[in-house]
Amino acid sequence: MTSQLDRIEVARIAVFGRHGLLPEEAVLGQRFYISLEAGLDLAPAGRSDDVAHTVSYADLTQIAVEIATERRFNLIEALAEAIAATILDRFAPVETITVRIDKPSAPVPAILDGVSVAITRRREQRA
Repeated sequence: MTSQLDRIEVARIAVFGRHGLLPEEAVLGQRFYISLEAGLDLAPAGRSDDVAHTVSYADLTQIAVEIATERRFNLIEALAEAIAATILDRFAPVETITVRIDKPSAPVPAILDGVSVAITRRREQRA
């Protein structure tokens, strides 16, 4: 393992979800954007040109979409945590995962572009 991890990045997956504290958010729903950054060693895939030696960005995307659209969370922090835990559980090569959730239509009494949370989880923290 190298000290500096390579990365697979998936930017701004758009999903429609019903996450939030307010009852209206559960009923009406809204758009969210999910970004992922998986830290892992990509050298084996780069040398072999074989997808079996990496983690598919399509698989990472599918996990984020399934969790965000099939489950409901009061907090986007909990949504991010569920995505990070699932990726670490399913993909042994992933050493770190950063999940960013953007909520552009957050019900905040101010003019803003949106709110977001970003979490980073490491495999060694789960041991």
